[in-house]
Amino acid sequence: MIKVVVVDDHAVVREGLKRIIAENVGMTVTAEAGDGNEALRTIRSQPCDVVVLDITMPNKSGLDVLKQLHAESPRLPVLVLSMHPEDQYAVRVLRAGGAGYLTKETAPAKLVQAIRKVVRGGKYVSPSLAEKLVYDLGGNTDKPVYEVLSDREYQVLCLIASGKTVSGIADELGLSVKTISTYRVRILEKLNMKNNAEITRYAIKEGLVD
Repeated sequence: MIKVVVVDDHAVVREGLKRIIAENVGMTVTAEAGDGNEALRTIRSQPCDVVVLDITMPNKSGLDVLKQLHAESPRLPVLVLSMHPEDQYAVRVLRAGGAGYLTKETAPAKLVQAIRKVVRGGKYVSPSLAEKLVYDLGGNTDKPVYEVLSDREYQVLCLIASGKTVSGIADELGLSVKTISTYRVRILEKLNMKNNAEITRYAIKEGLVD
């Protein structure tokens, strides 16, 4: 029996994921968590075979949780499930030790397949992402400028470019307005930009937001 822990800050999403998993023989959700800190406590106290983890959560982001889990239990497969397109976060997830990346849009059709693959020791990525990774390994050294950003700075950049205000981002990530403002300043400095309009134009040009 594959033991799954589901981590998402929206109860309705957790219920949907539990329903999908419950419909499959040999797989069960043994625990769930609504934020990163709760997830770490739960996984430490209740060993499991795989974690299905959201990336955008208050207080501690999914990437932060993923890095900590990977450091503590490097053999535990973590499948990241996100509302964000692959282009935004998938490569960062894999670099941080994730076993796979799945968008919530494709979850109903692909979740069980992805869980089974990562539990067997494989990596789950879409064909388009696999092609991108092969292209990068083939000697493509033209890394985009945004690669200099930390994971949290990158997350804030995408939210700014999506039209969110500093206070709105603070609410969404469970951080203070001052902290988000500091991330914004760092983004502007690292990318040599002056304002949010330049951030938005850049993110659109790079295909980070629609």
